[in-house]
Amino acid sequence: MTFAYSSAELQAILVPVAVRGATSAVITGIAALRDAAPWELSFLGNTKYKPEVAATRASIVLLPADYVGAPAADQAFFLVENPSAALASLCARIEQALWPRSEAGIHASAVIDPAAQIDPSATVGPLCVIEADVVIGPRTIIGAQSFIGRGTRIGADCWFMAGVHLATQTLVADRVRLHPGVVLGSDGFGYDSSSGKHLKIPQVGQVVIADDVEIGANTTIDRARFSRTSVGAGTKIDNLVMIGHNVVIGRHCIICAQVGISGSTTLEDYVVLGGQAGVAGHLTIGKGAKADGQTGINTTVAPGTFWKGSPCVPYQLEQRINVLRQRLPDLFRKVDTLAEELAELKKGN
Repeated sequence: MTFAYSSAELQAILVPVAVRGATSAVITGIAALRDAAPWELSFLGNTKYKPEVAATRASIVLLPADYVGAPAADQAFFLVENPSAALASLCARIEQALWPRSEAGIHASAVIDPAAQIDPSATVGPLCVIEADVVIGPRTIIGAQSFIGRGTRIGADCWFMAGVHLATQTLVADRVRLHPGVVLGSDGFGYDSSSGKHLKIPQVGQVVIADDVEIGANTTIDRARFSRTSVGAGTKIDNLVMIGHNVVIGRHCIICAQVGISGSTTLEDYVVLGGQAGVAGHLTIGKGAKADGQTGINTTVAPGTFWKGSPCVPYQLEQRINVLRQRLPDLFRKVDTLAEELAELKKGN
């Protein structure tokens, strides 16, 4: 990162509720409380790190508005409603400076079918391939070496990074961000066993992505066997996620890295799946339900519940089972001892 902000410039960007103390330092970095140097900014995003605030060397610290405490010399506390959100707004400003928007237009090395419709304000990078009947909306950026298949529709203000692949007739709404290596619309994994062979079932549906979705690097979403595989507005998907055919994902879900979701499963709104969770097919995960990392979900899950383990059980029950599991060696020793004692008693009788 290369940037530099004075305290006054940061106040103008972040608009804190109040400022305690002052610093003459120019901020050129961001670091955790424990690691921060005097020219860096830090923040308190989790209350468990509150004891580290007093010892931090950061010149500026973003803190909750109700924080009680005074800064050190040449240090400023910016009191904000949400330190994590404030840091996100600052990072958005830094991102714009570090990776400025590409100029509108089509790179000379791109291959564009004459039947494609690309808004004049959009950007198509080097070595891209845009097939027939594609529509790309205003201010959308298509990164280098991306492939956009025939009949695909892409909305406004999207940002596709390098190496994104969209298969035929994929539909993408506005403000969608796709990270490198995302594949939308690969064939669903559909076969029918007949006469000792696995016969491929044609996958003739679509993938449909709603507004404000973000999809991480090397994530794949399969096209539907028929109808559509869909991702609802505001949902955020991490790297290396695999979503099967005819899956329906609701609004504002969070899907962490290496999750796998089998075909024809529905996630209702605000579902959270921890890293490496696996979901079997033809299930429904209710609104607001959560699954801890590595959870194996093999049953329909009620709204608002929290699950853990494989196969999954309610979170608190799995926590109790984990405690008891650690006591199993002692339990077996006791059982063996009791068996020996019982055998001795039988001999005596």
